[in-house]
Amino acid sequence: MQASIPLASLTSLAAGGPAERLYTCASNDELQAVLREAGGEPLWILGYGANVLVSDAGLPGTTVLVRTGDIAREDDVVVADAGVWWDDLVQFAIREKLWGLELMSAIPGGVGAAVVGNIAAYGQAVADTLAWVEVFDRSRHETRRLYPDELDFSYRYSKFQSSDFADLVILRVAFAMHRTPNKQLEYDAALAVARDKNYDLASLEGCRQTILDTRGKAGSLWDYRHPEDYLHTAGSFFRNPIVTDEQAATIMAYDETGRSAEVLSKMNKLHGGNGKRVSAAQILLAAGFERGQTWGPVRLHPDHILKIENTGGASAQQIYDVAQEIIRTVQAKLDVALTPEVRFLGTFRGQ
Repeated sequence: MQASIPLASLTSLAAGGPAERLYTCASNDELQAVLREAGGEPLWILGYGANVLVSDAGLPGTTVLVRTGDIAREDDVVVADAGVWWDDLVQFAIREKLWGLELMSAIPGGVGAAVVGNIAAYGQAVADTLAWVEVFDRSRHETRRLYPDELDFSYRYSKFQSSDFADLVILRVAFAMHRTPNKQLEYDAALAVARDKNYDLASLEGCRQTILDTRGKAGSLWDYRHPEDYLHTAGSFFRNPIVTDEQAATIMAYDETGRSAEVLSKMNKLHGGNGKRVSAAQILLAAGFERGQTWGPVRLHPDHILKIENTGGASAQQIYDVAQEIIRTVQAKLDVALTPEVRFLGTFRGQ
């Protein structure tokens, strides 16, 4: 255990105050022991800090960095600890010649967080292959397994985000994989990369390299082991919302790629399972925000407007305030409610 440890360097946004008490757990036995000791005090499961904004006031109580790291294959099922770095799991599956995770290559974060957020990319989602989740129940001090039909999976959502599951902490996750391709890549930007680089999309390695290059072009790579090599963002800051047909037509008119409404609707469906779930990036443009727009040390990325970037020295409150200004402006101008994909941990002025 460490006391009063700064958390900014442990998050991709590089902002935030200290943890009152910080534990780093390298095994599930260690993790369960810490969870038992925490009792009823505030508990924060930080993981790798890739999709969070920590308050400048820090986090009271117990903060846990989950660094459990076991991965194993059981027939065509891959079982991984919650603390496995997500892309390490993807690479393991590829080495084992198993399909089902390859299009989610290089998404930052841990396996546990991937389940909580039902991460998805290029038409593939965690929910597609998840077999079961082993959890520790803090209220009962026991472990048990949950299955997909208990998790209410939907776009960027699982029941772990609800108050009903507040006492559950993920320990291990199992994925039912495939020995042959089960998902065809349809996303235009990725297909263009594959054509340009002559990658073989019939191979796992070709699919992975296509995704790595596509994510690299979009500025969507980050690795906690080398944070100095990447921008200080949390990736896409907002979820893509569902809107009316009329709103969708207005918002899609701000697309800058020249794609038709039909193609845009198809891409929207791939991203969120619904043709009316429009790009939050197009929404920001339609509301009058600009690429590269700055608020002191906080800016909207010049190429990828949906990424709120800490260009150096920004406080968590400054980042939070920019996010709230965007939410208010979009609501006022477009009558669209934007929901952050990033989790706010701790207390912020204006909450």
